[in-house]
Parts: sequence; structure tokens; C-alpha cells
Amino acid sequence: MGQRIGKEKIVREDGYLYFLGKDGYVWKTPTARNKRGKKARVGTEKFTREKGTMYYLDKAGYVAKAKMKNA
Repeated sequence: MGQRIGKEKIVREDGYLYFLGKDGYVWKTPTARNKRGKKARVGTEKFTREKGTMYYLDKAGYVAKAKMKNA
């Protein structure tokens, strides 16, 4: 189970993949089905990344983290 760490809610759009970038901000990038989309920064909240931790958007749209099993 993951732990919610973000306070900012991010609204998802169809055809985009959301991830936490190296700079610490949430980004969206178009999937293969989305030909017209562009990569863009979505959130204004900055996170510090920890080694051995996976970051993702949970179902509610907040950033969460979970410890990776094989790290």
C-alpha cells in the first residue's frame, strides 16, 4: 500500500500518462493513441525523491509513494 504525500489534486485527462519527473514536479506526456498531445508540467507542488521509492498518482488524483520491493 502506498502513502499519500501530495496536497494538490491533479485532474487527469484521457490519453496522457502522469509521472513525477526528475525535477520533482508532476508531468503529463501523451500516450501512443494521443497524436496531438504535448508534454507539459501539471502540478505546482515540488517533491523530493527518495531512492528505492516509486511515485504515482492515486485514484483520487494525489501524489503517493510506495517502497519498491526489489530496491
